[in-house]
Amino acid sequence: MLTAHIDPVAFSIGSLQLRWYGLMYVMAFALGWFLARRRAARPGSGWRPADVDDLLTCVMLGIILGGRLGYVLFYDLPAYLNDPVEIIRIWNGGMSFHGGLLGVLAAFWYFAHRQKRRFLDVSDFVAPLVPPGLFFGRIGNYINGELWGKVSDVPWAVIFPAAGPQPRHPSQLYEAVLEGAVLFVILWLYSSRQHKPGAVSGLFALGYGICRFSVEFVRVPDIQLGYLAFGWLTMGQLLCLPLMIAGLWLLLRKPG
Repeated sequence: MLTAHIDPVAFSIGSLQLRWYGLMYVMAFALGWFLARRRAARPGSGWRPADVDDLLTCVMLGIILGGRLGYVLFYDLPAYLNDPVEIIRIWNGGMSFHGGLLGVLAAFWYFAHRQKRRFLDVSDFVAPLVPPGLFFGRIGNYINGELWGKVSDVPWAVIFPAAGPQPRHPSQLYEAVLEGAVLFVILWLYSSRQHKPGAVSGLFALGYGICRFSVEFVRVPDIQLGYLAFGWLTMGQLLCLPLMIAGLWLLLRKPG
């Protein structure tokens, strides 16, 4: 039986500590920048290297600010009101995908407005770059020993010391594979051909929503929230519903 007991500190230089969680974000942004440059280099892409650099700077800010504020507002507002300084301690974990998505959408709007591009052209360009970041983020959750799954006897179950002695589903790794690796392959291949504006973004929204909604069935809900309805609906699933609806609409709507 595996035990997830990894030191969250990757290495230290004197009193300065570099944590795996932060390192995962650095790796995610570096890979996103590399992939964006490759997409921009495609013939007829309409993107310059300088455009990529400017866009990813906006996206980075959107992810960090939106992800953190989203977690604070959606998942544990009373705790952060009691200790507001904890809001800036992102190395302790606590980032919301849905909050990060709102931050990224705001970054898209700002960039599109400044560059006089269509919003959906910007979102379609970035959508295939997001899953690798989700992959690294979930690995960071696993290393931090947070967001674990329900008790299970599957052969690959993992003991998370902070959750007690019982083996559990490594739900962080499920999400890393589905939201990260699988969704990336699907989107990268799909976006290699021309589609109507918004189709790539719609496929991402629908694909992520399905993956996240499914894994939530074997993931323990946030203790401060529990189940919201029917004895099984979690906050993560609730937030995925409008995302899946939006994804379907973008895929099925007529171009125009």
